[in-house]
Amino acid sequence: MRFTWGRRVTASAAISLLAISMVSAQQAVSEEGKRKAKFRINPQYSDLARRMGLNGKVKVEIVIAPDGHVKSARPIGGHPVLVQPCLDAVKEWKFEAAPEETTQIIEFDFRQ
Repeated sequence: MRFTWGRRVTASAAISLLAISMVSAQQAVSEEGKRKAKFRINPQYSDLARRMGLNGKVKVEIVIAPDGHVKSARPIGGHPVLVQPCLDAVKEWKFEAAPEETTQIIEFDFRQ
C-alpha cells in the first residue's frame, strides 16, 4: 500500500509542476507578443452613446501583419454602440514591423 501511495504523491507532484510550467509559458508568450503602436487614432464617442450615457470598457482582439498594419479586428467585450467606433479606429493603427503576424488585445475605456 505504501508503494502505491508514494506513486500517487509523485504523480501529483509531477502534474502540478507541469501545470505551473504551462501557465508560465503562456504568460511569457502573451508578453512577448506586445508590439508598440507607431500611429493611433482614438475612437469617437458618438452622439448616440453620449445621449444614452454609455460608459465602460471595450476589448478588441487585433491581428497585426508583419509589416505593422492591422489585418483584422474583432470585439471580445463591450457595449455594441461603443464597439464599432473602436473597430473603426484600430483598423487605422500602425505598429512596428515584426518577423511574423501577432495577436493583441486592446482595451478602450469610455467615460463621460
